[in-house]
Amino acid sequence: MEAIRVEQTGGPDVLELADVDDPTPGDGQVLIRVAAAGLNFIDVYHRSGRYPLELPTGIGLEGAGVVVDVGPGVDGVEAGDRVAWSGTMGSYAQLVAAPVDRVVAVPDGVELRVAAAVMLQGMTAHYLARSTFPLADGHTALVHAGAGGVGQLLIQLAKLAGARVITTVSTEEKAELARDAGADEVIRYTEVDFADETMRLAPDGVDVVYESVGKDTFDRSLSCLATRGHLVLYGQSSGAVDPLDPQRLAAGGSLYLTRPTLFDYVATVDELRARATELFELIADDRLAVRIDRELPLADAADAHRYIEGRGTRGKVLLLP
Repeated sequence: MEAIRVEQTGGPDVLELADVDDPTPGDGQVLIRVAAAGLNFIDVYHRSGRYPLELPTGIGLEGAGVVVDVGPGVDGVEAGDRVAWSGTMGSYAQLVAAPVDRVVAVPDGVELRVAAAVMLQGMTAHYLARSTFPLADGHTALVHAGAGGVGQLLIQLAKLAGARVITTVSTEEKAELARDAGADEVIRYTEVDFADETMRLAPDGVDVVYESVGKDTFDRSLSCLATRGHLVLYGQSSGAVDPLDPQRLAAGGSLYLTRPTLFDYVATVDELRARATELFELIADDRLAVRIDRELPLADAADAHRYIEGRGTRGKVLLLP
């Protein structure tokens, strides 16, 4: 089969399409023919070496497809089932052997390409809005990168919970995407200081900042919080945040800071499948819209990485084997 590999000889910044042996499902695994694989910024970190991996390795963590075989000890999943997954390295490929406890059933009302698009970004938006800081009526949230894949889904989930949403974007085109997702206020950070504008819109500060940019925005995000507000740092697209003196949290009004990761919020099979089930139900009921920005062939994975690194994305980017 064909798969994308990061090779030692090319260095960690090189993605290569390679012919590799077809995988076979081991104990507790299912073999899946990939219909679509999703791109995420963590893939960039894996490729670049920011998150080191032993090389050579496959790359990509999520996708959706159809089961073609099952290994020993697998119950409840069989050939022909439509499934999606996250957390399985090497998903940029034609075939993937995934642990059965990491796959979820995709209902008939959800396309496989849409399922592939939400297994990391959608689940991330879900745990942020439902668990890390459970949004409710009366809350005000600041969402950075509101036109991105996570941002658009997070805005929608926040509005479904009854929260007021302020978001930041770079261009008017992206502002329209954020408004379409339901944002109440959209800040063009290229034209005004987002912290000043946030405090104008919410003079007492916001209850939570969902911070995905990191180094470039972290300090000003802290300054936007209300007393006992939460800064949820779930990404760092601009780079790692500088060390923080905890006294700054006290000085800001007994603030909370957390650095969550998806994998801790889907640690059990039950939690993984409960989150996926709710997401798929919202999608099937047309209450959650998933915007797919681009679909590229597997051989163009390098171009896809350049695209998402350029911060020009307007939704999910998929690779099609």
